[in-house]
Amino acid sequence: MTFEPAQLTEQNGTDPTDQDPRRTERVHPDHADLDLLDAAALVRVLVLDQQDALNAVQAAAPALARAVEAALSRLEAGGRLVYAGAGTSGRLGVLDATELTPTFSWPPERAVPLIAGGERAIRQAVEGAEDDEEGGASDVRAVQIGPLDVLIAVAASGTTPYALGAVRAAREAGALTIALANNPGTPLLRAAHCPIVLDTGPEVISGSTRLKAGTAQKIALNTLSSALMVRLGKVYGNLMVDVKSTNAKLEDRAVRLVRHATGTDETTAKAVLDNAGGSVKTALVMLRLKVTAAEAEARLAAAGGHARTALGETGEVDS
Repeated sequence: MTFEPAQLTEQNGTDPTDQDPRRTERVHPDHADLDLLDAAALVRVLVLDQQDALNAVQAAAPALARAVEAALSRLEAGGRLVYAGAGTSGRLGVLDATELTPTFSWPPERAVPLIAGGERAIRQAVEGAEDDEEGGASDVRAVQIGPLDVLIAVAASGTTPYALGAVRAAREAGALTIALANNPGTPLLRAAHCPIVLDTGPEVISGSTRLKAGTAQKIALNTLSSALMVRLGKVYGNLMVDVKSTNAKLEDRAVRLVRHATGTDETTAKAVLDNAGGSVKTALVMLRLKVTAAEAEARLAAAGGHARTALGETGEVDS
């Protein structure tokens, strides 16, 4: 049975969901017959709708760049990235925080994910946790957030009490606050120093913000943290020179990175990497400048970890 639009409206002829100021909660007008589609059509609709996520992040690029610039000096001074969110948004924060260490050798104690409901909420829904504004504030205070830290709060609705409480407590402690939300003009965005709107609109499955709203959040978090790591000297060119070689795949990658950056052979790359304690960045400086591991490490320390500076290379390319 197919419901006609008139059957889904109030007596005054208006659809109550269309009045919700949160666009992510509205019913998508183009997909009333979603449950009648075959598998091929369903996949096509769901995939095509994800384009809205990319468009939303592209529109938010200037705001993301401002957030990167605002956060940089605090992280250079030893600050932490603290993530806060509930449900899908919270899990995406956990994912982003967790991946910084193996990818960029970012100290794990400097990437702190907070999720409403605690660790159990990573694997299952914790009912009511997102509605606890004081819980968000309490979790932020518990990690002793301070003026050098950067809080990234994420909530599709932009109204999640847990995320709002986290921003409030972080601001009170002097931390920089960045907020990602999929609805413009919402309280979370107004509360943060750096608001980032990811306006993805209604979902194919109404209100299921794990879809394109979540995709936009993932892209935005990838962009934000990766841009920060690049500016902090965690790459050379576009090479992942701070990667941690924690398994066979990454050990092989480290060898390939050293060979690519220096033009050396595999045997030499492996030997120098071993001498450098597995550090691609140290091995790179050793080979390029023909110095010892200790000398390479000293040069990198003096350059704030930036391989290009340690090598005496200068210059900045405009966008």
